[in-house]
Amino acid sequence: MNVYDAIVNRRSIRRFKQKPISSEILKKLVNAGRLAPSGANFQPCEYIIIHDKKLVNKVFGTLKWAGYIAPEGNPKQGEQPVAYIVVLINREKRTIGGEHDAAAAIENIILTAMEENIGTCWIGSIDRTSLRRILNIPDKCEIDSVLALGYPNESPKAVHMKDSIKYWKDAEGVLNVPKRNLEDVCFFDEYKRVE
Repeated sequence: MNVYDAIVNRRSIRRFKQKPISSEILKKLVNAGRLAPSGANFQPCEYIIIHDKKLVNKVFGTLKWAGYIAPEGNPKQGEQPVAYIVVLINREKRTIGGEHDAAAAIENIILTAMEENIGTCWIGSIDRTSLRRILNIPDKCEIDSVLALGYPNESPKAVHMKDSIKYWKDAEGVLNVPKRNLEDVCFFDEYKRVE
């Protein structure tokens, strides 16, 4: 799969097969994140891989899923993620900012996961206090995001956005994700909307 195809076909996954992901692949994902662009090359991002079943279950309890269709969008028992990567910003490396670094790293991880046929869900709605305690995260590190991982057990699809940005499940249980049309977001030489 080339990079563009991975981007076009990528959707957030919230239902996972219960097949473990190898430590080697998890380290490969973090390495892809580590090599992302970093403003002024501060490299403030650090990563915690969670793959121990007991910890995976504890981390799951700190996350909120698919707000538009909750609780229907929550992974069900037997379809929950099998691993997580917690993305941190070390404030001793960069006192302010770093969110762009984290976003670039996360996108690298997501695309590398696609190459490995691993589904991902980028989560920002986190009980950070509980997660910090569970994982012994020091105060010097800010919790940016959590990336849920597992082999997909669903196939969400992108649809043209009509009236709403809200995603939904159709009668067959397939998640439909509205995306703005290219013509609505792409301009040449100046911001000029044709009505």
